[in-house]
Amino acid sequence: MEFFFYLIFGILAIICAASELSKGQKDKYTTIPAFEAFKNNYLLVYSLMMAGDWLQGPYVYALYQHYGYDQGDIGRLFIAGFGSSMVFGTIVGSLADKHGRKRASILYCITYILSCWTKHSSSFAILMVGRILGGIATSLLFSAFESWLVAEHFKHNFEPQWLSLTFSKAIFLGNGLVAIVAGLIANFLVVDLDIGPVAPFDTAAVFLAIGCAIIIKTWGENYGDTNEEKTLQQQFQQAWNSILADEKIALLGAIQSLFEGSMYTFVFLWTPALSPNEQTIPHGFIFATFMLASMIGSSIASRLMARSSRVETYMQYVFLVSSAALLVPVYNQLVFEPEVEKGGPMTSGGRLQLLGFLVFEACVGIFWPSIMKMRSQYIPEESRSTIMNFFRIPLNIFVCIVLYNVSAFSLTAMFTMCSTFLGVCALLQYRLQQVSDRHRRLPLKETDNDGDGIEVGTVVDSH
Repeated sequence: MEFFFYLIFGILAIICAASELSKGQKDKYTTIPAFEAFKNNYLLVYSLMMAGDWLQGPYVYALYQHYGYDQGDIGRLFIAGFGSSMVFGTIVGSLADKHGRKRASILYCITYILSCWTKHSSSFAILMVGRILGGIATSLLFSAFESWLVAEHFKHNFEPQWLSLTFSKAIFLGNGLVAIVAGLIANFLVVDLDIGPVAPFDTAAVFLAIGCAIIIKTWGENYGDTNEEKTLQQQFQQAWNSILADEKIALLGAIQSLFEGSMYTFVFLWTPALSPNEQTIPHGFIFATFMLASMIGSSIASRLMARSSRVETYMQYVFLVSSAALLVPVYNQLVFEPEVEKGGPMTSGGRLQLLGFLVFEACVGIFWPSIMKMRSQYIPEESRSTIMNFFRIPLNIFVCIVLYNVSAFSLTAMFTMCSTFLGVCALLQYRLQQVSDRHRRLPLKETDNDGDGIEVGTVVDSH
């Protein structure tokens, strides 16, 4: 059964990739060679960075289990990572605006390589240091690279709508094809070659080192606010004022925090959800199918944005579907009798859950390029990295609270909570659309001879 399942998804991967690479002209913008060279350079670097991240994904939880740690200990290690991202990562990531996004990207590579090296030790303290370094690296990955791209894009005077091309391709490759290959490589190293669960982390370090070399050689530096007299506290205050002054930014931050909080909780939950009684499951292959579903989602998003579909509109439905998908484990618990026999293959209830998880991952694939597009529209350039890291503070608090109490709640309760938060995302997205529509067309008035205001037209807001 599993063989045919993976065969079907392998065929879908080929069809999806071929479709993405052979889109008709109606799905493409007319660009110029300079932009294509710039885009391809970024996609190469981004793919290498994501390969370094995704290679670790399938075996983080399994590695800690291999070292003999229980769910509570593993939860504390995960908390350290998210807590580090919230505290240290926010500070380090925000410094990118003043001291350079290229430097921050290089720091990401160095920090993550060091984190990979700590996985060779079974010491809880050293693994904790690795999680702290990984948390800092995660903040840099999800702020410095995107900030560098947006600033460099406009520095070269490329058309604003071309950003959608780079965003969708980056997610299709980095969160799709690269992630699938990374999952298969990780599975091959651990299962087929049987060289231990540390092997994917060593391989990740190699990819990160290659990407770092390309950044050093080919990237130029760019900045946000270059005021040397402005302190970090003043930089944070400016970013906070921007969030308070613009409801669109505040709504965008809430949406991102709730969705990513649910997503990262899912990352922690999917392994025990699919093997509640220690069933034997192929982590690498399952991870690869998740990434395939994400790749399909990013391809859908690419087509929607290329056809001028409004992100604010279609994302409402994406959040509703993702909310329903994470209710599948709840349904499964109510309908299927819990398995009492330990070990063995994945159960029929597990396969149903896997199907729901694949739908959720497809929604994740749509989410990433879409949220990138909205961030490029709404977040001011001078504080881009700082605001993006502000968004991650409630996200990390949420995940830390969940993981700290992971032993106190059932899987059903946690999936219900995530589903609820995704439903709230849909409501917030609807509000964001309303606010955006109101600001898109602002009345222009002239003064007539009597001094009265006469509406003469409209102007489209830059946001």
